[in-house]
Amino acid sequence: MSGETTLQPLRTPDPLRPGAAAHRPHHDRRQTGFRSAGFVVLLVLAVVMVFPLLWMVLTSLRSSNTVFGGPFIPTQFTVSAYREAWHTIHFGSHFLNSLVITSLTVVGTLALATLSGYAFAMLRFPLRNTLYFVLLSTLMMPASALIIPLYLQLKSLNLLDTRQGLVLLYIGSAAPFAMFLMRAFFETLPMELVEAARVDGAGEFRVFWRVMMPLARPGIATVVIFQFLATWNEFLYANTVIQTTGRLPLQPMLFTLVGQYSTNWPALTAALTMSVLPVILVYVRMQRQFVAGMTLGAVKN
Repeated sequence: MSGETTLQPLRTPDPLRPGAAAHRPHHDRRQTGFRSAGFVVLLVLAVVMVFPLLWMVLTSLRSSNTVFGGPFIPTQFTVSAYREAWHTIHFGSHFLNSLVITSLTVVGTLALATLSGYAFAMLRFPLRNTLYFVLLSTLMMPASALIIPLYLQLKSLNLLDTRQGLVLLYIGSAAPFAMFLMRAFFETLPMELVEAARVDGAGEFRVFWRVMMPLARPGIATVVIFQFLATWNEFLYANTVIQTTGRLPLQPMLFTLVGQYSTNWPALTAALTMSVLPVILVYVRMQRQFVAGMTLGAVKN
């Protein structure tokens, strides 16, 4: 015995050996079964989610006499319900109110969220964690519990029954959640980029604007979509703060249509169909960035 050890060659599994050949079909059948089950579940979910939207669109294209009769897909289509909804509630002016209020809210919320999120993620200052958790604690308060103090505050500032007051209220209520999203997103970006820019002499705002913001597009898209959906469909604050009918956004006016024309389903569904179009367009336009922003934190490095 010489005591020398010899290196044994690594054995790679032979795909052609009988055991592997017998195991692979079973593995493939199991994978195929999982995929088929997943496809069936997704198909059922798609039908459940799309059916109300399809029913709404088809109902808006019916006449009042054929809403509850006839086949699911009408044999004759008419757009008279769209003309009726447009003129009955002055759809165009309230649509413009919603568009202006939502756009200003999204821009204001995004400005506050990106600046505060960058500060909490990249800067070190006194009471940093305390301020962050104080802002985050406001998310625990339901909107209905804040409506009375916010109403009194807007009244003391002479902003009651104004679009400016409603926009400020929306920005204040949405900024903590948007800040939370942007802080989490900035923390996924490499700190080395910030340090390199500082070494090159860039100021803090220039680092934020020229270095971090171009990389933050997925996070910005996530905030924009969340805030656009929340503001466009908001009802409680708008119905409480705005008292003049001509200044109301679209959602409270749709509620008024429900009260007056509860049996006129074609006009109601026509107004609802027109109201959801901007939401669908925004989501389709930004869905790629939105998905990237939602999944960015799942895999790091």
